Order: sequence, then structure tokens, then C-alpha cells
Amino acid sequence: MAIATGQYKLGPASLTEALFASLRERIINGDIAPGEKVTEQRVADEYGVARPTAKACLERLTSLGLLRRTAHRSASVPLLDAAEIDDLFFSRQTFESAAAAHLARAKDLTEEITTAQEAMRHAVERGDFRGQVQHDIDFHWALVNGVRSDRLARMYEIIAGEIHLTMGQFAAHRRTSPTTVVGEHEEIMDAIREGDVEAAEAALAEHLGRAHERVTAQITAG
Repeated sequence: MAIATGQYKLGPASLTEALFASLRERIINGDIAPGEKVTEQRVADEYGVARPTAKACLERLTSLGLLRRTAHRSASVPLLDAAEIDDLFFSRQTFESAAAAHLARAKDLTEEITTAQEAMRHAVERGDFRGQVQHDIDFHWALVNGVRSDRLARMYEIIAGEIHLTMGQFAAHRRTSPTTVVGEHEEIMDAIREGDVEAAEAALAEHLGRAHERVTAQITAG
């Protein structure tokens, strides 16, 4: 009979996930500001968790780009510069355009896409900015998930943290009418529903292009 004698203890999944979700939301929404240090001790003190739990969470946030750590320094919230933003949107369009085209070829408007869009519409009606950001994130993830490719999803996850960070830090949704983003999503959905690959790619490119312009304008404005 095998006896578990491993030296590593696993914390409750619900605790670690809840900690990750809370810190992620605080970073995305600017409650933890760009440049602010996030140490293991700080997290342990604020949440009343063990330092190993805090460390695991910080490592996960760092791997997703929501925190950045340099040698011999504490992790801190990054603020992407203009060149990094350009590269991020280039990468986004590469992944998401491929996903939109794939879905259009199959005329596969998934339930995850329509659910995210409906949730975003309700957030707009409530004037819930944080909800708009979250459901916008959900919409774009739904496009990628709709391809049903584990490898594409893993590659997209590499930049997903920085996408979320950018949405929250630069508050791009506040620089346009909330219904504008919802309408741009509808254009992407219509093209997928109709099986128009070129229109799906064009609508996706225009949507991301406008978002890119809003973020760039905010950087320029300082």
C-alpha cells in the first residue's frame, strides 16, 4: 500500500483560485497601480494566507504578464509603453483574426460568444464599467475557445494577461460610447453567422484597430 510522504503540501484549490481572482481584478482595475510593488508578505498580510500560497499566486500572475519581476526585485504591476502596446495588438490580431476566420468558415457562432456578448450588453445598460471590461475579455476569449484548439488557447494565454491589464489601466472603454464596442462585436458575430470569412476578419481588424487607437491616444496624452 502506497503511503503519501511527499514534502510538498497542496493548498485548497478554492483558496488559491479566489486569491488569484481577487488580485487579478485589483490589478486590472487599477486598485493596485502601475509600478506598485506586490510582495509575498503584502499578499499574506492583506489576505491572511500563508506565504507559499501568496508566492504561488504571484508566480502565476507574473507568468500571465499581470506582474513583472526583475532580478533581485519584488514583483510590480507593469505599465506597457507604446512599442509594447503595438506589439500586443499585432499579436492579438494574429490570434483573433485566425479564430474569427475559422468560426466563419464553419458558421459556428458558439454559445460562449453569444453569452459573453449578452452579458456585456447588460453591463452597458447598468453603466457597469468593470463588467464591461470583464465581458469584453470573455468575448475575445470565446472567439479563441471556439476554435477548440488547446494549442491556440495556450498561445493566446501568453498575451491574455497583458490584454486584460491594458483594458483596465487605459480604460479604453471610457474613451468611446459603450454601445460602440457592443456594436463592433455584433458586426463580428454577424459575419461569423453568415459564413463571410473576409467580413469576419475585416470586422475583427477594425474593432481591434479602434481599440489600439484609443489606447495609443491615451499614452500620447500622458
